[in-house]
Amino acid sequence: MNCGSIQRSCRISSARWRNSAKPSRRILPSTANSWISSAASSSTASPASPPDPSKIRKGASGLRRRPSCFSRNLSQPSRPSSPHPTAQEHLLPVKPKSWETYRVPPGKKVRLAKVPADATDLCDDKSTARKRLKHLRKQINALAETLAIENQRSLLVILQGMDASGKDGAVKKVFTGVNPQHCRVVSFKQPDREEREHDYLWRIYRALPAKGELGIFNRSQYEDVVTLHARGILTRKQAHLRLRQICDVERTWVENGIVLRKLFLHISRDEQTRRFQARLDTPEKHWKVQQSDFEDRRRWPAFQSAYEHILARTSTKEAPWYILPADHKWYRDLAVAEIVLSALHSMRPRIPMSRLDRTRLKL
Repeated sequence: MNCGSIQRSCRISSARWRNSAKPSRRILPSTANSWISSAASSSTASPASPPDPSKIRKGASGLRRRPSCFSRNLSQPSRPSSPHPTAQEHLLPVKPKSWETYRVPPGKKVRLAKVPADATDLCDDKSTARKRLKHLRKQINALAETLAIENQRSLLVILQGMDASGKDGAVKKVFTGVNPQHCRVVSFKQPDREEREHDYLWRIYRALPAKGELGIFNRSQYEDVVTLHARGILTRKQAHLRLRQICDVERTWVENGIVLRKLFLHISRDEQTRRFQARLDTPEKHWKVQQSDFEDRRRWPAFQSAYEHILARTSTKEAPWYILPADHKWYRDLAVAEIVLSALHSMRPRIPMSRLDRTRLKL
């Protein structure tokens, strides 16, 4: 009998032993020698047949199931992980979908009088909201940095609202921790002489964020519609024309890599009264007070109607509006931060892999 027959018989006998009802991991030398001798004697009579798979009992008394970690062929090398951190590694657990309840569906009629401006339904504790805001600022800064390194797209956040709704405060509280190299804030005041010599979108185009930038507009192109229409300078037909133009322009921005989020800071008339009075009572805040603010306050119904029309006509899938309750400043800041972080998270910015051949680099 040759060595090949003995080895083949040993493999068959070993398989039968593994399929037996006594799973012992230790093999005694005497037992192995007896198997070899028995296999040698039986090989002269008839070759051994392989065991029937249907008769093999699986489970605790039969074949041992391999752990899931052995499901992959260990002989194949695994793909090396990227040495650069992804955007998800910077994130803490968040639930951005819950804040989507403030999103205005496209084409839906809006009645601001029926929207509570003092709502705190998603976070009713002030101290918890402030602690949460600190974490959100760190995440926004990390993702803004990754967005700048990727240098492919940009995020534009538009803040609109009535006077004293907290646009300046939201910019200060939410974007304080963002690296100034990756962030750009633009506040649109009354048009100056040069801006009045161009169309109303000219100054908006000049302020658009570049690739990799996080842009914040304190007021925006909508100011040239809502204010002029509420004051009676623009007719309804002219306002409709501008809104159609703005929708077309925003669609162009989105198609060219700008992710757009429009936030309307919704306050009540009583809260605006309290904030105006606080400005008058504080000398350090007198610089915020203007005569036009009190004139526009008397036109409150006209401004509310204009904003309702804008929110219904210009909230689209690619450029949505959010109506955020802003009577409570701490809740307003948390809502703005949550939506900005959700937008950055949806962009999934990644640090690009380096194409340098490090083997050719010498110091």
